[in-house]
Amino acid sequence: MNPDANIATRAPAQENSASIVLEPPIARREPVEHVLHGDRRVDHYAWLRHKENPEVIAYLNAENAYTDAVLKPTERFQEKLYQEMLGRILQTDLSVPYRLRGYLYYTRTEEGKQYAFHCRRRDAEGAAEELLLDLNQLAAGHSFLGLGSFEVSEDNHLLAYSTDTTGFRQYALQVKDLRSWTTAPERFERVTSVAWASDNRTLFYTVEDETTKRSHRLYRHVLGSAEPETLLYEELDERFRIEVERTRSGSFLLLNIASHTTSEVRYLRADQPSGEFRLIAPREDNHEYYADHHPGLAPNPTGGLFYIRTNSGGRTFRLMAVPASDPRREFWREVIPNRAEVMLSAAEAFQTHLVVFEREGGLPYMRIVDLTAGAPNALAPSHRIEFDEPAYNASLGENPEFGTTHLRFQYESFVTPRSVFDYDVRTRERSLRKQQPVLGGYDPAHYVSERLHASASDGTRLPLSIVYRRDTPRDGSSPLLLYGYGSYGISVPVNFSSNRLSLLDRGVIYATAHVRGGGELGKPWHDAGRMRQKYNTFTDFIAAAEHLIAQRYTTPQRLVIEGGSAGGLLMGAVTSMRPELFRIVISHVPFVDVLNTMLDASLPLTVGEYEEWGNPQIAEDYFYMKSYCPYTNLERKAYPAILAKTGLNDSQVMYWEPAKYVAKLRTLKTDANPLLLKINMGAGHGGASGRYDYLREIALDYAFLLTQLGIRE
Repeated sequence: MNPDANIATRAPAQENSASIVLEPPIARREPVEHVLHGDRRVDHYAWLRHKENPEVIAYLNAENAYTDAVLKPTERFQEKLYQEMLGRILQTDLSVPYRLRGYLYYTRTEEGKQYAFHCRRRDAEGAAEELLLDLNQLAAGHSFLGLGSFEVSEDNHLLAYSTDTTGFRQYALQVKDLRSWTTAPERFERVTSVAWASDNRTLFYTVEDETTKRSHRLYRHVLGSAEPETLLYEELDERFRIEVERTRSGSFLLLNIASHTTSEVRYLRADQPSGEFRLIAPREDNHEYYADHHPGLAPNPTGGLFYIRTNSGGRTFRLMAVPASDPRREFWREVIPNRAEVMLSAAEAFQTHLVVFEREGGLPYMRIVDLTAGAPNALAPSHRIEFDEPAYNASLGENPEFGTTHLRFQYESFVTPRSVFDYDVRTRERSLRKQQPVLGGYDPAHYVSERLHASASDGTRLPLSIVYRRDTPRDGSSPLLLYGYGSYGISVPVNFSSNRLSLLDRGVIYATAHVRGGGELGKPWHDAGRMRQKYNTFTDFIAAAEHLIAQRYTTPQRLVIEGGSAGGLLMGAVTSMRPELFRIVISHVPFVDVLNTMLDASLPLTVGEYEEWGNPQIAEDYFYMKSYCPYTNLERKAYPAILAKTGLNDSQVMYWEPAKYVAKLRTLKTDANPLLLKINMGAGHGGASGRYDYLREIALDYAFLLTQLGIRE
C-alpha cells in the first residue's frame, strides 16, 4: 500500500493562471469503538497515534505542506515580523552574575548563536572566564537541545548536568570535571533531578519510568566506584512523583514525594551520604507539606530547624517549624498562621531571614521575615517588598548562598522590561542590576497597563490584565488578543515581551484572563476550576471575553484567543461552546482529546492527573469529562479561523491530539475559515529550543492572526 494514499492526492494543488486552489489533506477514517459505562464512542482517527507508521508521518507532512501553502502569501510579512522582533533583542548579551562559593556564575549569548554559553569566573578582579557548557556545541547534530539539571559540587570541581536532544523531556545526566575539562564516562538516562552530597563524590539522582515518564526511583552513585548505583527508594503509587534536592543551608538532602493533592518529605544529612533517608511525616490524603532547613542562628549540634509549609490549617497554607532532630508532626509549631485571602506559595530560608512568596488579590508579593528578632509570630518582624504597577510579575532570582543579606529578584510587567534587582533585607534598599534591553527606542510611556475585573456567571470577580498602545482606539474597533490557561493551580505571569510590541504597535490590544483553575488567587482558585468544577474555567473565559466586548475594547469580529497545553483545552472547549464569540483561535500543543488520554493509563501524566481532571473509570467523572472534551464534542457547525500547533516529540500532550482534532474538524466545519495544523517535526512541548528558531515560530503566529484581521504590514 502506498503510505501516501488518501493523503497526497489532497495535497496543495498547483497554481494556475487564474488563482491558487488549495485543498487540505483529508485523513482516512478507521473506526475504533469504545464502550464504557454503557456509553458507545467511535474514534475514526485513533490510528494517528502510531508514530512508527509511515502513513502517519506522511499525513503530518501533508498538513505541514498545506499550512505552508496557505501561509505562503504571508512569507514576506513573516520575515518582516521576524526582523522586527530580532531588531529589539541585544543578541550578544550577558546575564547578571550570581555568587556561589567564591565564583561568579553567568550565561552569555553571542550574535548568530542559537544557544547560551554557561560560564563562571573567580570572584576576584581580573579573573579569567571558565566556559562550563557551550550549548551550541552540545546541540550540534540535533534539531533540539534542552538543559535540565546544572549542579556544581561543593568543592567547585565537578558539574552534574543533564540534556534533552529530542524535546521529549527525557534527560541524560553526565558529570564534567572542571579542572581537566573532561566528561566522566558514566551516563545516566531518564534523569529528573540530581543533588550532590558534601563529600563531592556521591551523587543522588531520580529517574523516570520509560513509558509513563513518572519520576519514581532514587539512586545513589559514587563517582569512580566499581560498585553499581544503589536503588534507595521506589515510589509505587502511580499518582506520585519524586525529586531530590540539597537545601540552601547545605546540611540536608530532601526527597520530595508528591501527587497533585498529597505530599511527604524524606531527609538525609548531606555529610552522611551512605545513611538512610528518614521521613518527616507520613503522607495523608489531601495533606500537602514541603520543607526547608535552617541550622540555627548559633552553632546547633541538634541540626537546627525544618520550616514546614503545610495546608493542614487551611487551603492557602501556613508555616510551621520543628527541630530537625525529631521532626514528627506532633512537634510542629506555628510560625505564620493561615490567612484565607493570602496564599503562602513558598518559604525559603537564609541565615538571617526567611523569604515568603505570597499571592493576594491575584498579585504576587515577597515578604521578608527577620529571624534575628526572635518573635513567636513571624509576621510581626516582617515586611513586603512593595510594587506600584496595577499588574506585574515578581519572582525570586538566583539565590544559592545561604549567608547572604541581599535577595535577588526579578520584576516585570506588561510595560516594564524584565528587571533584576538586589534587595538589602536590612536597609530595604533595592539596586537595579540590569533591565532587559529593548533596542529600537522603546518608550514605556507609549503603552497603558490596566487591571480589570469581570463578573463570572456565579458573581465571582475575575482578574484581567491588559496592555495596549496609548493611541489605540477604545471604541470597539480595535482587535484584541485574549490569552488564557486556568489549570494545575499555575498562575499566568504578567510578563514583558518585546515580541508583543509587534502586535501592540499595530493596534492590537493584549489581555490575559486569570480564570479559575489557575493559581492567581491561591489554592481555592485552583480548586474552583478542577475536577467536577472544570466548567468554571471555560465560563470564566467566556465572561472575560464578553466583559471586554461590553467595555468596548473589541468586538467578536476582532477577538483573537490563544492558549497552550491545558490552555489549548480551554481554547477547544470555549470554541465548541461559543464559536460565534471569537474570530481567530491559536492553540499551542492543545490538550483536546481529554477522554481518550485520561482513559489510557500508559500515557505520561494520566494517572497522576486523575486528581486534576478526574478518573474516567468512575462514571460521574467520565460523563463530566465527556461533556467538555473538545475532540468528542466537535459537531457540524461554523468555527472561527484556527491555527493549531504541536511538536512530534511532545511528551506532555501527544502530537496526535491536535492531529486528530484537526482531522475530525475538517469533516464537520461548515465555514470557509482556515483550519491549519503546524507540526514541528523536531521538537516537543515547548516548541523550538533555539532562540532564532523560536522567533520564527512567533513570526508565523503573528502573521497568521494579523492577516486574518486584515493587517498585512
